[in-house]
Amino acid sequence: MLTGIFLIAILIGVIGVLLLAIKILQDTLHKGIQETRIQVKEALTHYSDDLGKRVDSLTATTDLRLKEINNHVEKRLAEGFEKTTETFGSVLQRLALIDAAQKKITELSSSVMSLQEILNDKRSRGTFGEVQLSALIRNVIPEQHFSFQHTLSNGKRADCILLLPEPTGNIAIDAKFPLENFRLLMDSALGDADRRQVEQQFRIDIRKHIQDIAEKYIIPGETADGAVMFIPAEAVFAEIHAHYPDLVEIAHRSKVWLVSPTTMMAILTTARAVLKDAATRQQVHIIQKHLHLLAADFERFQKRMDNLARHIAQAHTDVEQVHTSAKKITERFGQIEQVELALVPSRIDEIQTETTSN
Repeated sequence: MLTGIFLIAILIGVIGVLLLAIKILQDTLHKGIQETRIQVKEALTHYSDDLGKRVDSLTATTDLRLKEINNHVEKRLAEGFEKTTETFGSVLQRLALIDAAQKKITELSSSVMSLQEILNDKRSRGTFGEVQLSALIRNVIPEQHFSFQHTLSNGKRADCILLLPEPTGNIAIDAKFPLENFRLLMDSALGDADRRQVEQQFRIDIRKHIQDIAEKYIIPGETADGAVMFIPAEAVFAEIHAHYPDLVEIAHRSKVWLVSPTTMMAILTTARAVLKDAATRQQVHIIQKHLHLLAADFERFQKRMDNLARHIAQAHTDVEQVHTSAKKITERFGQIEQVELALVPSRIDEIQTETTSN
């Protein structure tokens, strides 16, 4: 009997020890769970802060790059506008030069005495033609695009040559003209027979002058396919076109252009437009080059923006996944706590049952 009581006491002591051990194990497990939860929470907080810093840094870098690209684009546009403004300013200056040239031509016409008095000999006629031609050209065409007394490859010397870009080419100008017979034609006292003879000689002089210009100043591959015969007297020019259409036809076939001071101004204005067009084409090439560069910059900007969008989207996905994982971990811990609380009373009942049966 004493032995049974002793055994029961021992059993009760063992059960107490076991209960104490279970209590200690439960406290340890609960404490470990709390520490784990705190560590996970701290890790998530640290990761969230680090991710926020990275997003802020990425945003700052993106803003900086966008600002740099914006400054670069503004700089390119400002340079383009500045060059365009300079071009328009140059055009206005040239137009002012043309107006000044026309005024000087008017003043020159009003100050010239009489053509018959000034042009008494051949040398005077040539000098007068060259001076008038020089005044016209220098006031319209830039210095680098003409040359006076230019010697060609055949050894002939043109009074002036216009240096124009292709496909126009270099245009030779002759400023001399035969005036002797024209002065006789203007004599009202001349008889009919003498007048017909003078007209015939005037026709011969002009025809020969046209042929000489065509032979001397039209060189394939070196000059344009035509040359200019400058007639520095509107009266002579009008007389030829009014009463000598055969000479005009010969000039056309010979590719010699008959011009007066007025029509010479039109030709020079056209030549200046050709030069301006060539210069504009060069500027257009520069603008196109900058536009291509700007397009390349925008293309790189688009690629970088796409990459940035992908990175931001990936970061957003990672944050969502981390948030989901954290939520699942929290749920798991909750389930573990519920399992622990449910298992401890059940285990105590089993131990009591075993003790009773023994």
